[in-house]
Amino acid sequence: MDMKKRIHLELRNRTPSDVRELVLDNCRSVEGKIEGLTAEFVNLEFLSLINVGLISVSNLPKLGKLKKLELSDNRISGGLDVLAEKLPNLTHLNLSGNKLKDISTLEPLKKLDNLKSLDLFNCEVTNLNDYRESVFKLLPQLTYLDGYDMEDREASDSDGEVDGDGVDDDEDEEGEEEEDEDGEEEDFDEEEEDEEDEEEVEGEEDDEEVSGEDEEEDFGQDGEVDEEDEDEDEDEDGMYHHGTFPSLKMYLNPEKHSSTLTPAPLSHVSSVSDQITVLNSP
Repeated sequence: MDMKKRIHLELRNRTPSDVRELVLDNCRSVEGKIEGLTAEFVNLEFLSLINVGLISVSNLPKLGKLKKLELSDNRISGGLDVLAEKLPNLTHLNLSGNKLKDISTLEPLKKLDNLKSLDLFNCEVTNLNDYRESVFKLLPQLTYLDGYDMEDREASDSDGEVDGDGVDDDEDEEGEEEEDEDGEEEDFDEEEEDEEDEEEVEGEEDDEEVSGEDEEEDFGQDGEVDEEDEDEDEDEDGMYHHGTFPSLKMYLNPEKHSSTLTPAPLSHVSSVSDQITVLNSP
């Protein structure tokens, strides 16, 4: 994909003035020059043109707010004065993997007063004697060269990297807030589900307790009824076994028991005994 089409794709229905970060890595440049990038990108802070076949940056538009420029793995050999003219607020510049051979090609960068970090990895210039001392002397505004300061202390993440790697910080923060809200909603839903489960378990336990009480009541009533029946049976049996009624043998066989057969007192004779006495009387 050529650079113009890639820029159009990266806009994503936004206007150039809305874009703060633009990554065009690995697209094709025509004749080794920048195409499709205009001064309309007035708020652009981070621009990446890695491995696009650039030979020159002469077509670079004026981008007053640009802070970080990635130009690694191209074929740039000079013409860096354009950077000083068009990018007055540049703080980080990566020229690693280009065709820079001499310290003198870096002289135009002296005009970049805000330049703090410069990367020249895999450039021929790094093979020169006293390379680091020479560059720091040429560009006194530099803090880091190839990721290290003059005392060979490595750059921290906050110093060595510009905010361009995460230009849309506001969007990231909004995304994090949305994730937190979603997490809270999920936690709230889980708590509600747990409460519902606990209520269901408690309800089942209450039902079981009520059922147990009903069974105990029924068992108790049945026991009482059975006891009453047993008492009645015992009373009836007692009437016969304890002499309430005269012995039937005496009435049914009067000859054998004639000597002992005497009329029973009327108050103690039941209707059955009366009938038997009548049948056996002379």
